[in-house]
Amino acid sequence: MPSKAKPALDALVAKLKGDPNLRVQLHGYASGPTDSPSQARRLSLFRALSVRTHLMKSGVRSTRIDVRALGIKIDGGPKDRVDVLFPRS
Repeated sequence: MPSKAKPALDALVAKLKGDPNLRVQLHGYASGPTDSPSQARRLSLFRALSVRTHLMKSGVRSTRIDVRALGIKIDGGPKDRVDVLFPRS
């Protein structure tokens, strides 16, 4: 996980700790060879699980975190990333 992500992750931890009913979805993306989408999907899963592990080590319960590995997805954003979403209850 890049060190530049730490401030954003710390802010996310604070937000989740401030509202015990808040849930989060982590959508992992990864670039990779177009002939091997499964490789990109595995990398995107690893990336999202790394964020989940950080949240859990910071005191956020795993039952409040959903992880999705989306692999290669062309939507105009950076190819290698984890998006954080807050689903409506």
